[in-house]
Amino acid sequence: MSTTLPLFWKLSSASKKERVDASVKLISTLEQFQALHVPQSRSDGSDNEGGDGLDALNSQDVSYSIRRLVRGLASPRESSRLGFSVALTELLSRIDTVTCAQVVALIVDSTKRNGSMNGQEERDVLFARLFGIAAVVRAGLLVRQTPSTSSNAPVSSLETYQSVLTYLLEIGEAKSWLMESAWWTIGLAIDAVQASSVPWRVEALDATIKVVYSKDGDSFWTQDKVAITLKLQPLTPNHAWDKTLGPMFKGQNIFASNNLVSLGRILKESAVDEEDTLNSGTGSWKAQLHVAWNVIFDRLLPSGSETTPQGSFSEFFRVVVDESLFTPSSSPERKYWGFQVFKKALARVKPTELPMLFTKNLMRNWINHLSNKDRYLHNISLDVAKHIQTLVQSSPSLGFPLILQLTGINGSGQFDKLTRTKTVESILTVMDSAGIKSYILSLLEQVNSPAEEEPSAIDSRRTWIADQFAALVRNGSIPKTDEWIQIVLDYYVVNGLFVVRKKSENNLIHALRVSASPPFTEAVQQHCRERLLSCLGVLNAHLMVVKQGEHTHKETGVASDGEFWTSKALSTIALLDKDAKHVKPLIDIDEEVQALLTKTEKTVGQLRKTNDDQREVAKGFELILSSFLLQCRCGETDSLEHLEAILEATSKMFLSEQTPKKSKKSKSQTTPPSEDDPSPIDVLVDVIIGFLEKASAFTRSVANESFSRVTSAVQGSTLELILSQLERREPSELVEEDEDEEMSSGDDVDDANEEEDEEEDEEEGSSSGEAGSGESDSEEGDDEAADEVRKKIEDALKASGMGVGKDDSEEDSDEEELMDDEQMMALDDTLANIFRSRTHERKSKKRVDAQREATHFKNRVLDLVDIFVRREPRSPLNVRLLLPLVELATKSTLDERQLSDKASGILKSRLVKSKDVPTTALRDEVETVLREVHRRAQKSHASDALGVLSQASLYLCRILISLGEEDVAVTMFQESFDDYVSRKASPLAFSFFQDWARRFPTLGWKLRDSVLESSSKAVNLYRRCQAFQLLQIILNQPDKEGEPAAIAAFYKALQKTILDLVTLSVDDDCGLSPTQIKDLLKLVLSCIRQTRKTTESLTIQVWDPTAWKALHDKLSSSNRFKSASSVLNMCRQVESTAAQCKQTVGKRKAESDEATGTDPSKKSNRKKQKKRKS
Repeated sequence: MSTTLPLFWKLSSASKKERVDASVKLISTLEQFQALHVPQSRSDGSDNEGGDGLDALNSQDVSYSIRRLVRGLASPRESSRLGFSVALTELLSRIDTVTCAQVVALIVDSTKRNGSMNGQEERDVLFARLFGIAAVVRAGLLVRQTPSTSSNAPVSSLETYQSVLTYLLEIGEAKSWLMESAWWTIGLAIDAVQASSVPWRVEALDATIKVVYSKDGDSFWTQDKVAITLKLQPLTPNHAWDKTLGPMFKGQNIFASNNLVSLGRILKESAVDEEDTLNSGTGSWKAQLHVAWNVIFDRLLPSGSETTPQGSFSEFFRVVVDESLFTPSSSPERKYWGFQVFKKALARVKPTELPMLFTKNLMRNWINHLSNKDRYLHNISLDVAKHIQTLVQSSPSLGFPLILQLTGINGSGQFDKLTRTKTVESILTVMDSAGIKSYILSLLEQVNSPAEEEPSAIDSRRTWIADQFAALVRNGSIPKTDEWIQIVLDYYVVNGLFVVRKKSENNLIHALRVSASPPFTEAVQQHCRERLLSCLGVLNAHLMVVKQGEHTHKETGVASDGEFWTSKALSTIALLDKDAKHVKPLIDIDEEVQALLTKTEKTVGQLRKTNDDQREVAKGFELILSSFLLQCRCGETDSLEHLEAILEATSKMFLSEQTPKKSKKSKSQTTPPSEDDPSPIDVLVDVIIGFLEKASAFTRSVANESFSRVTSAVQGSTLELILSQLERREPSELVEEDEDEEMSSGDDVDDANEEEDEEEDEEEGSSSGEAGSGESDSEEGDDEAADEVRKKIEDALKASGMGVGKDDSEEDSDEEELMDDEQMMALDDTLANIFRSRTHERKSKKRVDAQREATHFKNRVLDLVDIFVRREPRSPLNVRLLLPLVELATKSTLDERQLSDKASGILKSRLVKSKDVPTTALRDEVETVLREVHRRAQKSHASDALGVLSQASLYLCRILISLGEEDVAVTMFQESFDDYVSRKASPLAFSFFQDWARRFPTLGWKLRDSVLESSSKAVNLYRRCQAFQLLQIILNQPDKEGEPAAIAAFYKALQKTILDLVTLSVDDDCGLSPTQIKDLLKLVLSCIRQTRKTTESLTIQVWDPTAWKALHDKLSSSNRFKSASSVLNMCRQVESTAAQCKQTVGKRKAESDEATGTDPSKKSNRKKQKKRKS
C-alpha cells in the first residue's frame, strides 16, 4: 500500500496529462499486486473490513484502492472527481474479483445524504453517486457475465440493474441541473444491456420502460424522456407504444406530422398548454444543446445508407425549429438553441436538401441579429456565418446551393450589405468555375418574375442581377474563366445595346435564351451599358494565362486565347447586328458615323495581321480603336472627335508598309509628310491623355493598358507631351480654362439641333452613381449658400429701417419715413459687400475644385510614367523623367501629398531600385541633370526632399558608371562637398554624401584626397569632423585596385593632418572635445589595420609610433585630457599597433635576408657607421 499512496494525490491534478499518467501507474501497480494475491478463506474472519466483502478475493491494496477511489469521488479538490472516476472505471474493467452489487452498495453507502449537510456537501455527494454509477456502467460491470474468481456468485443481476435505474432517477429528481446527466447515464445503461447477452436483457428493458413512464406519464414529458423513448423503441418493437406515448403523442412514431407540434413544445421546454410557461422540472437554461438532439438527428438523418429515416427531416425542421424556436414570441435563449441546431444540421444534410434548412423565420432572425453588433445573438449569428464559410471551403460543391438560399426568397439579394459581412463574397471565392457558371445561369433565370410584380420591383431585381455580375468580375479572388465572363458580357451587350424581339432557346448567347417580359426599361438598359464598360475596365487590368500551342504566358486585358475582352464584346455586337430576327439595335447610327466605324473595324482587322516585330505596338493601337467602337455603340458619340486622327496615325505607322506599290507617277504626286506633323505615337499618346481626363474607369484602364503596349515606340517628343501635363499651374488659370470650355460647350449646344438636346437630357437624367450624388450635393450646398445670402440681405434691410414684418399694418407702412441719400449709400455699400463676398466664395470654391481635379489628373498621368519606367528600364529617356519627378516629389503642396508620394515612389522603387539602367544615355544630358539635382540639394531645407534628391543622384551615378564616366560623378560630389564644409548655411545633409560613399566605394576612394583637403577649409570643427567621418566610411571599404604608393602618401597626409589637429586642440581650450578626438583616433587605428592588409611593406614609411607616443604624452600632461581615460587608451592602442606593424615588418625582412644569405650583423655595423658619420 505504501507504493500506491503517492499516486492518489496526482489524480486530483488540474493537468489532464498528470491525471492520466497517475491512473496508468496506479492501475498497472494494482494489477501486479492482484496477480500475486492468494485469495483467503471466508472462515479466517479477516475479510470483512467495512462489511463490503472486498478483502475476500482482492489484495489489500486493491480493496483499499476501490474504497479510496469511491470516497474520492465526493472530494471538491481541483479535478479529483475526474481523476478518481477515470481510475475507478479502468480498475473495475480490469479486475474480475468484485460484483456489481458490491460496488454499487459501496457507492451508495459512501454517498448518503443527511439533514446536517450544507448545499456544497450535498452537491458533492450527488455528483459522487452519479460519477460512481457511471463508472460501473462504463466499466461493463453492470452486465458482466463472467463469474468472479473462486466464486460462483453472479457478477451482475436484474435486481442490481433496477436499483441503478432507481438511484439515477432519484439523482435527476433531486436536482434539476443533474437531470440531463442522470438520464444520459440511463441511456448508457440501456445501450450496455442491449449490447450484452445477459439472460435478463428483455426483463431489464421492460423494467426500464416501467420505471421511465411511471411518473405522470400523461403530462410529464422532457427532452430526456424523448431521448430515452427513441432509444427504447427500436429495442422493444413489440411493446404497445401507442398506449405508452399517449395522450401526448398519437401513434407510435414521435416524428409523425401530427406529433411535431407537441414535440416542438417539449424540445423548447414549454408547457403543453401554455407555450411560454417552462416545465418545473427542467431547471435553468443552458447554452449547450440537449443530448436528445443527437438522438433525433441519428433517427432522422442516419449516416448509413441501409438505415431508413423515421420521419421527414424537412417537416421536422420546419415545425420544431422554424415555427417553434424561431417564432417572434420565442426568447433569445430558444433562438440560440435554434442556431445551434441549424449548425448541426448543415453538417449532416445532403446538398440537395439544403434549401429545407433556410426557412423564413430562421433567415429573418439570422439577418436581423447579424446586421447589428448590439443585438443579443450577434455572436452566434456570426459564428453560423463563419461555419458556412468553413463548410464551403471543405466542400466547394455546396457553394452554389448555399448562395441560392442566401440570396433567394427567404434571404436577400443584398445579404452581405444587410448583414455587413462578406458571407456571399467569401463563398464565391471558394467556388470553382463550374459553380460560378451555375450561379450566373440561375441569375439569368430570374430576369423574368414568375408572379406579377410592380414595374419598380422588376427593375430593381434586374439591376441587382447586373450588379451581381459586376461583383463577380471585380472580385479578384474568384477564379475567372472565358466561359462565364463571356456570359456576363453577353448579358450586358444584349440588354444594354439591343432590344430582344424573340428568344432563341438554342442560341450560343445565353441572354437570348430568355425574352424579357416586360421589356427592359431605359434606366436598366443604361445601367447595363455602364456595367459593361466598368467590367471591361476591370478586365483590362486582369492578368490571364494565355495558351498558344504548347507555350503559356501571362498577359493583361485579354482572354485565354489572347483576344482583348473589348474585342470579344464587339464580336458579340457584330453577331447580334446580323441577327435581325431576334434582336434590334437600341441606338440608331447615322450613315456618316457608320462609315467611320466601318473604316475603324477594317483598320482593326489589318492591325491583327502585322508582323511579330510590331505586334505589341499594334495591339496598343487596336485596343484604342476598339474602345472607340464600343463607346460609340454605347451612345458616347463625343468620343469620335479623335477617331479620325488616330486612324490616320495608325495608317502612317503600320498600314503604309502593307499598301501595294504604286507607279512612279503616283509616287511623284504624293506629298511627303511635313516635319511639323506629329508622329503617330504622339497622336496615340495624346488620345490616351484625353482618355485620362475622363472620369470613366473604362477609359483609364484602356489608356493604361494601351500605353503599356506601345512603350517601346515612345520618343522624346512623346515623353515631353506626357511631362507637360505634370507642369504646375495656378488655380486661377485652371478656372479660366474651365469657364472657356463651358462657354464653348454652351455655344455648341446652342448650335445643335433639338433632337440632340433631348438625347443629352435623357442621358444626363439616366446617369447614376457618383456624378448624380455629386450634383445633388452641390445643389444642396448652393441652396444653403443662397439662404445665407438672403438672410444677410434681410438683416441689412432691417438695420436700415426698410424691413417690414408680416404683422405690420397698412397704416404703419404708409407712415414709414423715406431714407435720405446717406442712408441709401450706406445700404448700397452693405449690399455690394454681401454680393462681393458671395462671388468670392464661388470663385474660391471653383479654384479648390479645379485644383483637386488637376491633382487627380496628374495622378493618372503619373501612372503612364510608372508604366514606362517599369517596362523600359534601359531607355535613355528615363533621364528626362528625373527632374519632373523630383519637382513633384519636393515642391508639391499639402493638398498634393498623394501626388508627391506617388512621384517619390516611382523614383525610389522603379528607377533607383531597378537592376537595369540606361546604357545608351548621353553623357552631357546626364551631367546636366546631375548638376541640377545637386544645385537643388544645396538649396533644399526639407529632409524628405533631400532624401528624394539623394536617390536621384545615386541613380544618375549608376548611369555614369555604366557609361564609363565616373569622373563626372566624382567631380560633382567634390564640388558639393566643398560647398557643404565651407559654407555654414548650407542646407545639405551629411547623409547625402554618406549614402553615396557607401553605395559607390570605388568612387569614394577617388574622392579621398579632396575630402582630406576640404577638411582644412571647414567652416567649423563640426564640419571638419564630418569630413573625417566621411573618410572613415570611404576607408572602411578598401580599394583593391589602387596604387600602393598613392595610398601610402594619402595615409601619411592623413596622419599628419590628424596629429596637427589633435595637438592644436591640446593647446587650445576651444578645440576638439574628447569624444571627437576619440573618433579621430578610431579612424587612425582603422587605417593602420587596413594598411597592414593592403600595403604592409609601406607601413613603416607611413605610420610613426614615436609621433603617437609624443601625442600620448602631451595628452597625459594636458589639463583637459589627462582625465579622459578612453582617449588616452585609444592613443596608446594606436601607438602600440603602429609599433607592432614596424616590428613585424622588420622581423619578416630579417628572415628574408637570412634566406638570401645576408649577414644581419654586417648590416648593423653599417648602420652604426652611418650614424657616427652623421
